[in-house]
Amino acid sequence: MNRKVQALIKLVRPAHYLKNILVFVPAVFSGLLLDQKSFLISMSGFVAFSLVASSIYIVNDIKDRHHDKLHPKKRLRPIAAGTVSVREAVILALCLVSAAGAILCMLHASWLATGLICFYAISNIAYSFGLKNVPIVDVFILSLGFVVRVYFGAAIIGVEVSKWLYLAILAFSFYLSLGKRRNEIIANGSKTRKVNKYYTEAFLDKNMYVCLGLTLMYYSLWSVDPSQKHKLIVFTVPLVILIVMAYSLRVENSDSDGDPVSVVLGNKTLLALMAAYGFIILTLVYL
Repeated sequence: MNRKVQALIKLVRPAHYLKNILVFVPAVFSGLLLDQKSFLISMSGFVAFSLVASSIYIVNDIKDRHHDKLHPKKRLRPIAAGTVSVREAVILALCLVSAAGAILCMLHASWLATGLICFYAISNIAYSFGLKNVPIVDVFILSLGFVVRVYFGAAIIGVEVSKWLYLAILAFSFYLSLGKRRNEIIANGSKTRKVNKYYTEAFLDKNMYVCLGLTLMYYSLWSVDPSQKHKLIVFTVPLVILIVMAYSLRVENSDSDGDPVSVVLGNKTLLALMAAYGFIILTLVYL
């Protein structure tokens, strides 16, 4: 594989597609994951969302290319490093968006599904062009992206999302986003991100763990809700507690920037716990 192709692959950040697995959450808990039609629709939605997300990463890298050159890690990104030109990046982003649009048309995606993915794109472009410098708003947009993934996944297969599950995902999304800001401040202060001058480590710590507590409470309420079809899911609560504790330990002791993908992929224990959770959930829902 030549250097240019490697740079283009790095530019779209395929490792971050891990976050887009949230598109499958509604199919999993509605019992439709093994339904061939629903699975293919969810998979197509996953691909479409990943393509749109990659195009936004490209827009962000173009916008921040001069600033990224000052960052110890981000300076290695293809555009900042000069291995991919701005023109090449723009063409790639347009191709990705076009491919995502074609997939949505092929799926005959509902207006809700289309609106959600457009909202995700617009809000994240607004984030790249200024909202990322507004305290609290920056964290809110990052967190909202996780929730939109879930609702998009529900919209394309025509199911509803439990209100308790929505609250659990929202609270955990805030926890992840605040953790990212926390580690950025510890590693680089406000040198590499303007908004970090408004935050303190103490503020982020307090709010992180408020959100983490809310996550566990909402997840527990979802698991015991009378409408919950799978009654044994309540027994996954201890495992979820272990997962968030392992994640917190990794964030607290890590020299990473707190990016959720880096945190998860960089810890075998956390990966094993998450795999165990996935296996147990699939067993409880489908057997």
